[in-house]
Amino acid sequence: MRLDKYLKISRLVKRRTLAKEIADKGRIDINGRTAKSSTDVQVGDQITIHYGDKTVAVEVLQVLENVKKDAAADLYKNLD
Repeated sequence: MRLDKYLKISRLVKRRTLAKEIADKGRIDINGRTAKSSTDVQVGDQITIHYGDKTVAVEVLQVLENVKKDAAADLYKNLD
């Protein structure tokens, strides 16, 4: 699954277009490497998002196409 879509479905980022902008500016790393919005996300990947002075680090637990709002937090585990 594409990075921008995963961030939207997991609700780590509110909108897919915002996720695309953040990734294209080089503010998202997957497994320590800068990722573009089209980068493929797989189970076990570690995603780090840099929002200004805030950093969010998560590990991908599941990759699902459709997720209900209540189950979105089950897709990842916080590493902070």
